[in-house]
Amino acid sequence: MKKTFLLLLLVSCIACKQYENQRDCDDFRTGTFVWEQESGGKLLKTTFVRTEDMQIETFEGVTDTSRVEWVNECEWRIIPVNPKTNADSRAYLFKILNTTANSYTFEFTQSGRDEIYRGEARKVE
Repeated sequence: MKKTFLLLLLVSCIACKQYENQRDCDDFRTGTFVWEQESGGKLLKTTFVRTEDMQIETFEGVTDTSRVEWVNECEWRIIPVNPKTNADSRAYLFKILNTTANSYTFEFTQSGRDEIYRGEARKVE
């Protein structure tokens, strides 16, 4: 009886381990990334290049530059460098939820807002 319980416990632990989210955040700290999302039946594409302290993002022909501040290994804040309006000056907080070999799933919020958005970015370089 005791051996059966220990065997069942061991199998349960192994099974649980297989379903843990993988988060190799260091692999996605810097590089060139693409984020695609559908909105109103249209596929929108954002390309961004992130270094340790800067992020340059291009969306629909418009390029913006932001400062990057790392909170921890899997979370960072981007702060616009030259915002055109007060609303554009708000920081965004990003958090990697899980990773694969070449992509990461993330969530982000804008400073002062309650909405949480999610997406998946693919590393291209």
